[in-house]
Amino acid sequence: MTGPSERSAVAPFYVMQVFQAAESRRRLGLPVYNLAIGQPGTPAPAPVREAARQALDGHRIGYTDALGLPQLRLAIAEHTRAWYGIEVPAANVVVTTGSSGGFLAAFLAAFEAGDVVAMPRPGYPAYRNILSSLGCSVAEFGCGPEHGFTPTLAMLQQLDPVPAGLILGSPANPTGAMVAPDRLAEIAAWCRASGVRLISDEIYHGISYAGPGASAWQFDRSSIVVNSFSKYYSMTGWRVGWLLVPDELLDAVDRLVANYTICPPTLSQLAAVAAFQSHPELEANVARYAENRALLLQALPAIGLDRLAPADGAFYIYADVSDHTDNSLVWARNVLAETGVALAPGLDFDTVDGHRFARLSFAGDITEIEQGVTMLGKYLQAGG
Repeated sequence: MTGPSERSAVAPFYVMQVFQAAESRRRLGLPVYNLAIGQPGTPAPAPVREAARQALDGHRIGYTDALGLPQLRLAIAEHTRAWYGIEVPAANVVVTTGSSGGFLAAFLAAFEAGDVVAMPRPGYPAYRNILSSLGCSVAEFGCGPEHGFTPTLAMLQQLDPVPAGLILGSPANPTGAMVAPDRLAEIAAWCRASGVRLISDEIYHGISYAGPGASAWQFDRSSIVVNSFSKYYSMTGWRVGWLLVPDELLDAVDRLVANYTICPPTLSQLAAVAAFQSHPELEANVARYAENRALLLQALPAIGLDRLAPADGAFYIYADVSDHTDNSLVWARNVLAETGVALAPGLDFDTVDGHRFARLSFAGDITEIEQGVTMLGKYLQAGG
C-alpha cells in the first residue's frame, strides 16, 4: 500500500482556504467582510424554489436519464435559441452535475492522457487542476493588462506545439474580461482549422456590463460549450449545469457521465426547468451587481488600488496589489486576520504573476462591500 496517487497532487484551491478561514472567524463572533467567494449573494429565484417544493411533494426523485431530464434539455435548447439566435437540438444538450461535472466529462471525452491543452492565465484554477489530474499537460500563456486580459489570435499562433485543446472563459474568472464576438469567431475558426478542440466556458453569461456575451456555437459546432445554473441563476449549491456537445462526442459523454454520476441531481433538474421563467428577478440581480461594480471601480482607486482588470462581466474585480505585497497568499491571510476582509489571492489564478494580484467579488451585499473596502483602505493606509 502506498500514499496518494501522483495524479491527486494538484494545487490547492486557495480561495476555498480563505473562505474556510473566514467562516471560522465568523463562528468566533468576529466581523467578516467576505469579498472572496465567487457565488451570488441571492437565493435561487422564486419559481425555482416553488418548483422544488412541488417536486418534493409530488415526485419520486429517482434517477433520470444520464444526459438529463428531457424537459430540461429541451428548455436549455430553447433558451439557447432565444439568447443566441441559433437552433440547437435538445439531443446535443447534456445536463451535468454543475459546470465542474461538465468540465470533467468534456475533458475526458475530448482529450487523451498526455495531450497538451492550452489556457490563458490568469484563469480559473480548476481547468488546470482537473486536466493535470487526468494526465494532460497544461500549456498556460499570459494574457495580461496590455492585452485587456484576453487572448489574441497571435498568441494562439505562437503556441508550440499546437495543443489538442484550448479553454476559453468569457466573461472570465478572475478578471471579468470578455472576448468580443469577432475575436471569438476568429479564435473558433483558428481552432477548427488547426484541429484544436475549443472548450468555451460560458457560465457567467447573463452577467455582463458591456453587452451580451457570444457563444462559441454561434461560430463552430465542433466546440464544447460549458454553462451552469450557478451564477446568473443563483443556484450554486443545486449543482446543475449543462454542455453543448458536438455529435461525434455525444456517445462518449453519455457513457462517461452514466458511469461517473448516473445522473445529475434530480430535484435540482426539476427545479431548474423553472429557471428560464425567472428572468425579471435575475435581471434585478444583475442590476444590483452593476451597482456593486460601480462602487468598487470608484472606491478601490480611492484607497490606492487603481490597476484593475476590465470587469466587463461576471462579478469580480482583479486588482494589482504589487505596491503592497509580492506574496498575495500571505497578504490575503494577513488582511483577513487583521481586518476581517476576505480576498482571493491571485496565486489561485496565475502561477506566474498571481503573487501580485487579488480578486474581489462584488456578488454580495452592498453594505458588506462598502464596509469591507473601508476596512481594507484603513489597512493599506496603515502600511499593510
